[in-house]
Amino acid sequence: MPLHLIKLCVGVETLEDLQAAIARRQAGGGDRYVHTTRMQPKRSADLIDGGSLYWVIKGNVQARQRLLAVEPFTDMQGTGRCRLVLEPVLHATRWQPRRPFQGWRYLKPEDAPGDLGTSDGSDELPAALRGELASLGLL
Repeated sequence: MPLHLIKLCVGVETLEDLQAAIARRQAGGGDRYVHTTRMQPKRSADLIDGGSLYWVIKGNVQARQRLLAVEPFTDMQGTGRCRLVLEPVLHATRWQPRRPFQGWRYLKPEDAPGDLGTSDGSDELPAALRGELASLGLL
């Protein structure tokens, strides 16, 4: 059974900002998209068995990227770190409110928001309106 990670997307205001950042990093060369984190997940095998990294943007889970690999390494200062190798494709999700937290957390599949496009009609709403309705607990 796949397991997911959830992480705050610091410095990003909108889903479009995150998409632009991914595009910039991909344009810089290389065939892999990685996110470096301090701690290595102990349940790596579960994560790469169909898991995703869910991004919290401005207090709401708004997107996910599929996890392809988890690669521990030691940086030049001798500190252990971890590369999360991600699919460069960003999948917009239904908005789900989240409180701030540090680092990343595991996210069970049953707690993960669904992708947009499996519609109840809210998917067609503008992002700003969807955000306002989500903050009111109406989505």
